[in-house]
Amino acid sequence: MRYKSGHKEEARARMVAAAGRGFRRQGFGGIGVDGLAKEAEVTSGAFYGHFSSKGEAFKAALVAGLDELRQGVESLRAEHGAKWVAAFVDFYLGQKRVCELGASCALQSLTSEVQRADAGIKTVFEAEIDGVVNAVADGLPGRSTKDRRARAWALLSILSGGVTMARAVADKDVSAAIASACRAAALKACAET
Repeated sequence: MRYKSGHKEEARARMVAAAGRGFRRQGFGGIGVDGLAKEAEVTSGAFYGHFSSKGEAFKAALVAGLDELRQGVESLRAEHGAKWVAAFVDFYLGQKRVCELGASCALQSLTSEVQRADAGIKTVFEAEIDGVVNAVADGLPGRSTKDRRARAWALLSILSGGVTMARAVADKDVSAAIASACRAAALKACAET
């Protein structure tokens, strides 16, 4: 049976997306290759046709997730102009705080897995998050790249940490209070000093 051109790339992209959902929901240690294959609706053999290990699938899911975040920042900057930061903060602390965990942001949901990973994964994370920081910093006011990058680091840290805490509480009012406090802090962090 012949497959159309691009079939293998499309299948891999579907498996990367499925692996990202699986890792976000269950963590690296909470899901195995069989679970990842099931999430992707393929056999374990098909999974191994695209990834040599669960670790390789995690790396691909991490890269794809952080690339999605970077592209989202760039899209919001293009769509909202000078008001993009408020739109980003509201989206992150709104929809990304309450969505199903498999659809959450890779920065918020996979960073805790990265801190337990080997140096290779940490190096990949560092390279990818640097691209996100640059995308955020390029949209902030100010002439100093160092200052804009510092504010970008602060913004991303406030948002990902805030959503992590807000997801960890049972009371929806407490979750909303955390989000509200983080919104104020995030907008303040982005203001030009």
